[in-house]
Amino acid sequence: MEISFDTYDPSFLQDPYPVLNRIREEQPVFSARTGESDRPVWFLTRHADVQRALRDRRLGRVNQFVVDRDEWGLAPLRSDLGAFYDVEHWSLVWLEPPDHTRIRGLVSRAFTTKRIVDLRPRIREHADRLLDAKLAEGRIDIVNDYSAPLSVHIIAELLGAPTADWRSMLDWSHRITRMYETDDTDAHAASAIEACVEFSGYCIDLITRRRAEPKDDLISALCFAETDDGKLTDPQIVSMMITLLNAGHEATVNTLANGALALMQYPDQWRRIIEGDVETKTAVEELLRWDAPIQVFDRWVLVDDYEVAGQSIGKNEQVTLLLSSANRDPRQFDDPDSFDVGRGDTSHVSFGSGIHLCLGAPLARLEVDVALERLATKCPRLQLLEEPKRPPRFVLRGFDALELAFA
Repeated sequence: MEISFDTYDPSFLQDPYPVLNRIREEQPVFSARTGESDRPVWFLTRHADVQRALRDRRLGRVNQFVVDRDEWGLAPLRSDLGAFYDVEHWSLVWLEPPDHTRIRGLVSRAFTTKRIVDLRPRIREHADRLLDAKLAEGRIDIVNDYSAPLSVHIIAELLGAPTADWRSMLDWSHRITRMYETDDTDAHAASAIEACVEFSGYCIDLITRRRAEPKDDLISALCFAETDDGKLTDPQIVSMMITLLNAGHEATVNTLANGALALMQYPDQWRRIIEGDVETKTAVEELLRWDAPIQVFDRWVLVDDYEVAGQSIGKNEQVTLLLSSANRDPRQFDDPDSFDVGRGDTSHVSFGSGIHLCLGAPLARLEVDVALERLATKCPRLQLLEEPKRPPRFVLRGFDALELAFA
């Protein structure tokens, strides 16, 4: 069944869940024409199907920069996007085993449980510094004054990138990740290319310096890592650095912004947090489920006989998993359209699953936990200054700004 599905309609972006709820109940699997492909894309809407598809090795990611694009029904690569393709080529998001296994194994050494847990005091220090700087003003932009600088500082420190450059990193990241949307324009592409060139040059400079003078950070570890295939190349290291810097803040920033809006819209739930009835660690899971920071994840069929919910889908066809729809599935969550910070259900799919489970999920959870706890402690009397407008982004759901007042 093919469905008309405009993910960039302003009313849909403002609140997609009534539409997603209706479609999910009417059609668990549907097709729609979207993006550059002449073939329709298949969408999965229900939690069980999405969770299963995330783990099913009959589906996989397709490195679009090396495959036969005719075979996969993809339009030719654009000659003007070479710098963007170079940055994305070795991103873990696109890789499958054996490259994914090898490179993820190297990067995961920086994301051990102990190393992440040990970051709590540092995250708290940054959070307090950022909040203290705004208290006298009586208002705060939860995105630009708090969550963005907090998360970029932490991932930069983990990598070994100079934290003083966080604004440049954030700007480059925003311009690059805008290309993940399916409504990109020539202006978006030109901006992304410029950002890719600048960000890559910045990373090459850091790599050169670490090879000359190694430090105890991830960049140095990647520069000197030995694998069965030898050392990583500079393009591979650059791609991983940019991927980690991009992904290392998106989930935190979007979750905290989406969550802050929900908490202001449901003040009874905010009171449960500030009065200590619900731990912030528990509330984080509902913020992730309620309004997912990443709405979709794409996979492609690798076999001839893939079937889901009674629907056969052909080899080489694209399957888009609607994570946000799955997170509101009443088959998995009781009263899913109720915002309940005490729910504590970790079965949401906001971080994916399987081999592409978000590597930085523990760090994102910790950052949102600490950021929320410090906000509740230092600024319990918050109120929304004005209803924010959703930017024209569907894949990465968040806000450009979210103004709160200290009442």
